[in-house]
Amino acid sequence: MASAAADPLLPGEGSGRLLGFLPSSIRLNTSVWSELGGAVGDLGTYIPIVLALSLASHLDLGTTLIFTALYNFATGLLFGIPMPVQPMKSIAAVALSSAHLTVPQIMAAGLAVAAVLLFLGATGLMTCIYRLLPLPVVRGVQLSQGLSFAFTAVKYVRYVQDFSRSSSASTAAARPLLGLDGLVLALAALLFIILATGSGDDEEDAVASDGTVVRRRRRSCSRVPAALIVFALGLVLCFVRDPSILQGLRFGPAPLRLVRITWDDFKVGFWEGAVPQLPLSVLNSVIAVCKLSSDLFPERAELSPARVSVSVGLMNFVGCWFGAMPCCHGAGGLAGQYRFGGRSGASVVFLAIGKLALGLVFGNSFVTILGQFPIGILGVMLLFSGIELAMASRDMGTKEESFVMLICAGVSLTGSSAALGFISGIVLYLLLRLRDVDYRALVGRWGSGRRQTGNKAGGDEDA
Repeated sequence: MASAAADPLLPGEGSGRLLGFLPSSIRLNTSVWSELGGAVGDLGTYIPIVLALSLASHLDLGTTLIFTALYNFATGLLFGIPMPVQPMKSIAAVALSSAHLTVPQIMAAGLAVAAVLLFLGATGLMTCIYRLLPLPVVRGVQLSQGLSFAFTAVKYVRYVQDFSRSSSASTAAARPLLGLDGLVLALAALLFIILATGSGDDEEDAVASDGTVVRRRRRSCSRVPAALIVFALGLVLCFVRDPSILQGLRFGPAPLRLVRITWDDFKVGFWEGAVPQLPLSVLNSVIAVCKLSSDLFPERAELSPARVSVSVGLMNFVGCWFGAMPCCHGAGGLAGQYRFGGRSGASVVFLAIGKLALGLVFGNSFVTILGQFPIGILGVMLLFSGIELAMASRDMGTKEESFVMLICAGVSLTGSSAALGFISGIVLYLLLRLRDVDYRALVGRWGSGRRQTGNKAGGDEDA
């Protein structure tokens, strides 16, 4: 079996010495191409939401790109895994709905969520929540989020989208078969990714020259950075579909301004945006992320829920005042980046470099390019992210655990609420635990205790 050091696409001993000045959290665990592929793995969720908010709610895209780039740099260095930075989905959904939150109200909602998560993380309450939650309930939340992403991805592929109204606004028109954003293009991208990456488990153990066991790619086609190639194709097609977008580009970053948030903005943002977002942030952005990281990186120390919670809080306390979209971490983004090759913090650092360059060079005018990106390709990338996240739930060892997980996932999907599914899963889990209680033994012990107390009291009276 070939060693890792002999594989030019894997970091061997020479590359380790060459990159020895880098922090261990962002040193390559696989290859540069693999980490670059993982870097774009979560853009299937990032681009539609940010694009829709930029078009419909006048979100400052340039500022959002710059601040999310800084967030990516920080999380890559701090956590050492491809920790994603994604828009808060519930706040985005409310902002794009009939409620139509203004930019100050969106920022107020993000600040409110940040304050709660920062409090839960700083006090250690988030760690207590993480330890007390039953695993089947967490798996149910992951399964529902993964399937929700997959369903949305299929809509992106099958139907024409209108992101000026919503990040998931499918029109009644079916996607045309041919064309630069046609069904054939999306299916070709789908087949290419499957052929290149398989089921996403194309790694095996290999023994390096020094005797250590490392992970290496099993097949030569698995070394192809499929997601990076597909995303690069989408960027090229942006200019082919509408060459006139070059005329709309303006060079230079967007001016940095403080957002004026009134007390009324805080009230509306809290009740309309923060309240529905909080359960999703706690469950999917912290709890599910920590659990998924343990599944994907078992050789690493378990992520601290408190640190992840504080991370989300600090990000938004910095960026929301300047108009950057409220962001969090997400299990779906982590699954997507892992699925396409991300294995270290280097993956999100590469993404940060790309975002920062685009934000500084093009600013808000970059929205004209994103507006022409083939949505079918985004749908394909989102599909793999969703499936990877849903597959984390395959470790349920008993029928009872699977029962709780599936009820939680089913209620979450049907009610479109992770909080509702979570409550249903907790209630069901407690009911099943009650069935395991031996009430006869419990009553017997209680009766025996009463008799011993009575005998002791009688003995004291005789004395």
